[in-house]
Amino acid sequence: VQLVESGGDLVQPGGSLTLDCLTSGFPFSSLDMSWYRQAPGKERDWVATITSTGSTTNYADSVKGRFTVSRDNVKRRVYLQMNDLKPEDTAVYYCHIFYWRTGRDHWGPGTQVTVSS
Repeated sequence: VQLVESGGDLVQPGGSLTLDCLTSGFPFSSLDMSWYRQAPGKERDWVATITSTGSTTNYADSVKGRFTVSRDNVKRRVYLQMNDLKPEDTAVYYCHIFYWRTGRDHWGPGTQVTVSS
C-alpha cells in the first residue's frame, strides 16, 4: 500500500491550493478515502472523507464550505481543493485509508501547507 501526497505550498491568506494523493497497492475504487492534517504541536485531525464511489463527502466543521474532496477512480487519486485558506489551516496534510486486508490504517508521508502573509 502506498499513498503519496503532493501540492503543498506557502500561500497567502485567502488563497487556494489543491492537494493530490496518488495511491497504489490496494483496491482504490472499493475504499473510502480521507484527508487529515496535523499542525505543529497538535494532534492529527480529520479533515474530510469521500466514499468509494464519490457519492458522499463529509467535512470537519472548520473546513466546511471552503474545502472540497474529490476522487478519480481511474487515476487512483484523491484531491483536496482548499479555498479561502486561513493561517489556522497551516499543517501537514495526510492522505489516509483503513484497509480491511491489512487491518490497519495507512498514511502517506504528508505535504506541508503554510498559510502566511
